[in-house]
Amino acid sequence: MRPNNPAHTLLGKDDDGRRFLTGEFEEVNSSAPPTAEPPPFQTTREHRRFTEFADAVRTHRYIGLCWGPPGVGKTLSARHYAGTDQWEQWQCVFTDDLGPVPERVLDARTAFFTPTVAATARQIDQGLPRACQQISFAVDYAEHGLVDPYVHIESRSSGRTELLIIDEADRLKATGLEQVRDYFDRHHMGVILIGMPGIEKRLARYPQLYSRIGFAHEYRQLTPDELTAVLTRRLPAAADPADGGVAHATAVATIVRVTAGNFRLVDRLLTQIERVQAVNNLDELTPEIVEAARQALLIGH
Repeated sequence: MRPNNPAHTLLGKDDDGRRFLTGEFEEVNSSAPPTAEPPPFQTTREHRRFTEFADAVRTHRYIGLCWGPPGVGKTLSARHYAGTDQWEQWQCVFTDDLGPVPERVLDARTAFFTPTVAATARQIDQGLPRACQQISFAVDYAEHGLVDPYVHIESRSSGRTELLIIDEADRLKATGLEQVRDYFDRHHMGVILIGMPGIEKRLARYPQLYSRIGFAHEYRQLTPDELTAVLTRRLPAAADPADGGVAHATAVATIVRVTAGNFRLVDRLLTQIERVQAVNNLDELTPEIVEAARQALLIGH
């Protein structure tokens, strides 16, 4: 729901840092704050597999379970599928002209929820419907130009949200998992739980929830060949290298070996490589630069 006059809207914050309307007034800048462009998303085979998995859960309205080691890209894939980055930038702006709802959000109709480390039963009980109602209301806003919970009753009950993705599902205790099952039973939408390896065995101890899991998906690390292809797109070689591109190819192979297909580690290492190149005014990529960047990171062997 949006205020009619954002130039005279009071914003407060609750215990979780979320803004809410208060009964007093203060001036709020009506101009939209500048937003940083997110880094380009790298479409990989694992992301395409996750997309197919999410589409199946959303279509058939089951509970889906996704697990994988840390850093392989589970959260990135889920946020990209739901359009969460675009949604967060759009919904946080209080202006007279909000602009269109991001197309990705309208296509996915997917809510993204991450429980806090010490999430209480009350926080989960409030957080799940809030996340889903916001997406449903956004769909109504895109179609009607306004949001009225007394008119758009279907959105009030999250009826236009088709998929709920819960990241960091390992944080949910027995009560939280039961709340997820109860919410799933009360609404016609798919639910995806994303967690670490072993969560599939843990959930087997909760037969009522486990019996509702219709799809399971293991998110794997990138293969060396695919990681090489990703790095080749992100780190183009010089147009006319003096050594015929041997140093660049060797550096890429070194990155593949050091990171072992871990997407998060790749991103951290590339950031350090860019830093080393900027400090030393270097444009080329060599194994020496990769080694210098690697020494600045904590990388297990």
